[in-house]
Amino acid sequence: MGLCVWVVAGGEPPGVERLEALRESSPPDLVVAADSGADVALSLGLRVDMIVGDFDSVSPQALAAASRQRRHPVDKDATDLDLALRDARDSGADRITLIGGFGGRLDHLLANVAILGSDDLSDVAVDALMGEARLWVVRRRQEIAGSRGQTVSLIPLGGSALDVQTSGLRWALRGETLPTGSTRGVSNEMTGEKAAVSLSAGVLLLIQPSP
Repeated sequence: MGLCVWVVAGGEPPGVERLEALRESSPPDLVVAADSGADVALSLGLRVDMIVGDFDSVSPQALAAASRQRRHPVDKDATDLDLALRDARDSGADRITLIGGFGGRLDHLLANVAILGSDDLSDVAVDALMGEARLWVVRRRQEIAGSRGQTVSLIPLGGSALDVQTSGLRWALRGETLPTGSTRGVSNEMTGEKAAVSLSAGVLLLIQPSP
């Protein structure tokens, strides 16, 4: 499976049941917190192997609980989450899972999602648990599990997604192009317990909005 790193962000914590299911299927080898994400991690019963950021919002207790600290200046060109994701990548991660990062400021939420599909993380499998939503960054192919009737959305990120093909979804795509800003992939439905999506070029966000 390779090295799995969880990066915990601030904001609204994910649902406990969803987190436990994720922990059972893909337990973290390393937990990196982005600033106040350390408080979120501790509230969820997670250890904190490293905390990254300018430490302007983390509590002293959570900061002290982290095994390692990487402090950055307040005036910087990247968000704390961006820096934490880069450190996770540089740790040798084969897979990065973002925990949290949902709620609060709209600009932060949009930036958090955009970062996940950035070129800096193109060599790493990336997914997220944000609130009750599960998200996967798809660059070639992704399979997911769920239930019949469960909502699934496909959203192109940073450009057109080419040759998109799906299986296990009510409204199939067969070699379609989803251009930037397209809503064609929004609110599809699973027809069973498994589904898959693939593409030949571009980046897709595959999202299950709720359990």
